[in-house]
Amino acid sequence: MMTIIRTKKEISLNLLANHLEINKELIIDSNVNKKFEKDFIEANTQLNIPNYCDLVLENSEFVELMNNSLPRVHENIQRDTILNTKKPYDSGRLYKDIDLLLTMYPFVKKEIIGHSVLGSPIIELTLGKGHKKVHMNGSFHANEWITTSIMMHWLSDYLGALVKSDQFEGHDCLSLYKDTTLSFVPMVNPDGVDLVLNGVPNHSVYEASLFQMNEDSLDFSQWKANIRGIDLNNQYPVNWEIEKERKVPKSPSPRDYPGDAPLTEPEAIALADLVKRRDFDRVLAFHTQGEEIYWGYLRKEPEEAGRIVNEFERLSGYKAVRDIDSHAGFRDWYVNDWRKPGYTVELGFGQNPLPFSQFDEIYRKSKGIFLAALYM
Repeated sequence: MMTIIRTKKEISLNLLANHLEINKELIIDSNVNKKFEKDFIEANTQLNIPNYCDLVLENSEFVELMNNSLPRVHENIQRDTILNTKKPYDSGRLYKDIDLLLTMYPFVKKEIIGHSVLGSPIIELTLGKGHKKVHMNGSFHANEWITTSIMMHWLSDYLGALVKSDQFEGHDCLSLYKDTTLSFVPMVNPDGVDLVLNGVPNHSVYEASLFQMNEDSLDFSQWKANIRGIDLNNQYPVNWEIEKERKVPKSPSPRDYPGDAPLTEPEAIALADLVKRRDFDRVLAFHTQGEEIYWGYLRKEPEEAGRIVNEFERLSGYKAVRDIDSHAGFRDWYVNDWRKPGYTVELGFGQNPLPFSQFDEIYRKSKGIFLAALYM
């Protein structure tokens, strides 16, 4: 349950924000159904607040705590004892942590932008108030599930610093929040991730075809595609025919099969529809592996894309690669159709699926990319 307070008397929004030790913008955004007339709040008004703020509510003359169902975040206790984002995520773990995150940070908004083949929701989280709109996504490919873990850890650290008015790697998070609206889709391919981590789902109508595509092996750790054997990052209508012709699989497969036509798969469609609705200023798709950042497409990328990727490269040590022989990908399509900066970031180095033991190193190198995407 969300942390809810009640005002004991009329109070100005500024005074309440100071009392709770949180910026008033986060109070407003946590209560979008409330009208704060002339920045005053009437007595007996119930408000949602970020969970961190309940530390200052004991014996308050202004407000009282209406519920206290969430564990408190004391300064000597790490936040990860409440929201532990340093772990492998299947879809079930992700949905539970998203629900917890929304109770802790009620200014974050959730939207189901589509459903997978098996009906699992594809979730977008949004936060921020800026005109600059940045989109990030992960786990397009099933065996690249560690991208979801890294993304959730970025988000958790960013939100924690935001409500405490702390800096994140030297950057003022409130300024980032005011300047940028962040769209965050941590798991594009929930069916595929669950297949890699948990095996074939019980009573699935796809059981027989999955084993056939996987050569009757029980080991699905190398699976990249969605549950129907379609590579979601080969599904976009930009020179799709080239990929269709040259890809080795000519039928559904654990990897690389682009489908029978562009945008046949619900997961790929969900991301395409989201981009069309939101008109993002830049997009970042996180994959593994290689410690490279792909940023050009047929020289249709704008000049600013190069300035941004130079900052990514400086902060991460990853190599910026402008030209690669690739078509039909999410980033390819975005750069081609919108002429805006788009990036495919290959996190980590090794062989997919990367072992979770690489988490700390990947996070250390890549968190600057997350932040630079917001401030550049």
